Amino acid sequence: MNSPIIDLSSSPHARMQPVSTTAVKLHDKFWQPRRDINARRTIFSQIKQCRETGRLDNFVRAAGKFDGPFQGIFFNDSDVYKVLEAAGWSLATDPDAALDAEVDELIATVAAAQQPDGYLNTYFMFDREGDRWKNLKDMHELYCAGHLFQAAVAHFRGTGKTSLLQVATKFADCIYKEFGPEGKLAACGHEEAEMGLVELYRVTRDERYLVLAQRMVDARGQTPGMFQNSEYHQDHLPFAKQNKMIGHAVRHVYLCCGAADVVLENGNQGFREGLENLWQSFVTSQMYVTGGAGSRYEGEAFGAKYELPNDRAYTETCAAIGSVMWQFRMLQLTGEHRFADVMEHTIINAVLPGLALDGEHYFYENPLENDGTHRRSAWFGCACCPPNVARLLAQLPGYFASQGEGKLWLHMYADMDVEVPDGDGCIKLAVKADMPWQPDVAIHVVEASGPVRLALRVPVWAIGAKLTHGGVTRDVAAGAYVDVQAACGDTINLHLPQTIQQLTSHPYVSSNYHQTAIQRGGVVYCAEQVDQPLHDVRTLRIPANAAVEVTGSSNLLNGVTTLLLTAAVAPKPSAEEPLYSDLRRAEPPVPAEVVLVPYFAWANRDPGHMRVWLPQV
Repeated sequence: MNSPIIDLSSSPHARMQPVSTTAVKLHDKFWQPRRDINARRTIFSQIKQCRETGRLDNFVRAAGKFDGPFQGIFFNDSDVYKVLEAAGWSLATDPDAALDAEVDELIATVAAAQQPDGYLNTYFMFDREGDRWKNLKDMHELYCAGHLFQAAVAHFRGTGKTSLLQVATKFADCIYKEFGPEGKLAACGHEEAEMGLVELYRVTRDERYLVLAQRMVDARGQTPGMFQNSEYHQDHLPFAKQNKMIGHAVRHVYLCCGAADVVLENGNQGFREGLENLWQSFVTSQMYVTGGAGSRYEGEAFGAKYELPNDRAYTETCAAIGSVMWQFRMLQLTGEHRFADVMEHTIINAVLPGLALDGEHYFYENPLENDGTHRRSAWFGCACCPPNVARLLAQLPGYFASQGEGKLWLHMYADMDVEVPDGDGCIKLAVKADMPWQPDVAIHVVEASGPVRLALRVPVWAIGAKLTHGGVTRDVAAGAYVDVQAACGDTINLHLPQTIQQLTSHPYVSSNYHQTAIQRGGVVYCAEQVDQPLHDVRTLRIPANAAVEVTGSSNLLNGVTTLLLTAAVAPKPSAEEPLYSDLRRAEPPVPAEVVLVPYFAWANRDPGHMRVWLPQV
């Protein structure tokens, strides 16, 4: 199959159409999960975890072939579906007979558990069968269904097989009978089914699935509310009137994805206005410098505006992934660079930290400051994040380019080949880039039957960018798409300066008062104790306009670019140091050299203190 991650070919409200995941062949090791680690290895390890933790036994039990209790959390089915989705996208870009056979076996196991009426949730079997649909607020039935729908679409698009798609449509029909226009207005306490239903509609063109998705978004904030008008469940206001990210972070970004999908298909103006208001609140007052979402451990939730603590940052990996999916949908809808800027930034600095260098250990939450006790795990009892990372990385090639308005849009750059249809022929590009480390990008038009119109993104951080084409060099604006018309054989060179910035927060972010974070190009950096043998990370002080040296790519952390910062260090406190003392009598800091590493690579070595935001002198 040769299909995009979301198919907008029939949508009248999309400005552009995502290219196929197979249209972009990535060679750059950075854009694989890690150097020498590919998505397939991660997927196989997660299938093994699903077996060992009883998640697959639950399906065998539901089919009446395993005599034992349900194992794990009531929404464990969703983890199996996300692994299947990751496998579907992986098979599209990197066909593998062993994985294909493994997936066929898993699908057969899932299909055998489906009930005659189409219902499929292994928790609500046997003695719990009478509890189906009775607690939509807490029990995640529709959430699990949504992940099944997305897995089925990925498998169909990646392999052309309909085995899982048949299971999904049968279950979707069952849900429509329960909650369609003739049924009650309802939705799930944990959003996900909305975008799953729209994606199912895009494959099947069955209008009922789009209708049902819109009804689920419309169900929020009615009187009386589904969930007592709970802010935690985004039930406090109708979606079109929501203007602040609130409640459980993953749920709200998933709701935004579902609403954006509906807008892409039917142009719902109220939903579109709600999406814009929520996006503005998120990026101006609720998003971490890494792109992370969700500041509170309590409820895995968004906090108030400007409430962005560092050591207590929850910033769940799933929330970052949901944000990437939201940004991507808004990008296809509008073609506006701001969504691509946030999307790329979040992938690098908020999603990639969720996966270790070995490709098999994961972060659930991603604090921006830690004493070294926070380490990645091979799996979790609530294992939503690991397969979520796998599915995003497996579909990642499809995020690099789109087609629309007669142009081929490049949103991100890597060492890659791009091949897309163009009338009766095709356009082939060979892109040479070492992002996010080096500033130069070369785009060579390998094949084209006529003029090629390109829309090339210049990231918001690339101040002083230049474009060279046909022997002419010109300045181009950062934070924009630049249009170029080229011919077969042409090479377009982009120079994207990777300026080192000392970032400061909005003055209302009290957690970051008089502190600075270092960003080079699109990469946020941190100080990790393992790199500072002579002083304690907690005593570092950064002067304004500190001298920073780029030390180049090395073997450290599988080849990242590090920074050497001329800073200051306060004297190490003695055991007798009082908790509070007179500032006027404090010893002044002394000069020190500080090594900074990309935040996404922290916690892969010996444990120790880590900080993204560093106090200023």
